[in-house]
Amino acid sequence: MSAAIESRVGVIAILVKDAKPETVDQLNHYLGEFGEIVIGRMGIPYRERQLKVISIIVDGTTDQIGALTGKLGNLPGITTRATLLTK
Repeated sequence: MSAAIESRVGVIAILVKDAKPETVDQLNHYLGEFGEIVIGRMGIPYRERQLKVISIIVDGTTDQIGALTGKLGNLPGITTRATLLTK
């Protein structure tokens, strides 16, 4: 299997700060759109900082994971970072 289509496991960290409700709806839409690579999700409200922290466990190609993080990162009020296991 070539590296371009090899499945990788990783975590996407999502920070939601000052996002409008329609932005959060779009975030959830993207997570549903990429549901085939999402293994698990955990969200924690951090009330003291008026922040929501979401971690997404994924298993997909680097292209799939990159497409998801790119879409999420383009939403206003959303910051993302992905960490993938090495081969």
